[in-house]
Amino acid sequence: MRAIGAGLAGLAALLRWSLVLAAAVMLSLIFLQVVMRYVFALVPPWTEEVALLAFSWATMGGLALGVREGFHVRLTILSDRFPPRFAAIWEVGVNVVTAALGAFLAWSGMRFLEFTEGSTSAAMEYPIEILNGMAPIAGMLVCLFALGRVILPAPAPVEMAEA
Repeated sequence: MRAIGAGLAGLAALLRWSLVLAAAVMLSLIFLQVVMRYVFALVPPWTEEVALLAFSWATMGGLALGVREGFHVRLTILSDRFPPRFAAIWEVGVNVVTAALGAFLAWSGMRFLEFTEGSTSAAMEYPIEILNGMAPIAGMLVCLFALGRVILPAPAPVEMAEA
C-alpha cells in the first residue's frame, strides 16, 4: 500500500508541475498574441493553437488533480449530517462513482480519439490526437486518484496562501 501511495503522490506531483507549466505557457502566449496584434498588427498563427493545447491540459489535468487533492466544490449539506461511520461509507461511495466517471471519460475519450484519427489542426497541422488524447489521459488519472482515495487514507490537504 505504501508503494501505491508513493506512486500516486509522485504522479500527482508530476501532474501539478505540468499544470503550472501549461498555465505559464498559455498565459505567455496569450500575452504575446495581444502584444503582436495591437502593437505590430501581426499575430503568429501557431500561438492560438499552442495556447489552446495548454488550456486543454490545464483543464483536464486540473480535473484529475482536483480529485486527488479533494479541492473540487462539493455540496455537503446532506453528508455533514451523517453519523461518522455512515459518512465514511458515503465517502467511499462518492469516490467509487467518481472512479466510474473517470473510467467513462477515458473510454469515451478513446472512442472520440478513434473517430478523429488522422485529422490535423488548422494552423500548425499537428496530429489532432495530441489534443483529443487529453480526455482519456485525464479520465485514467481521475479513475486512479479516486480509487486511491478509496484504498488509501486521504492525502494531506495542500496549504493555500492566505490573502
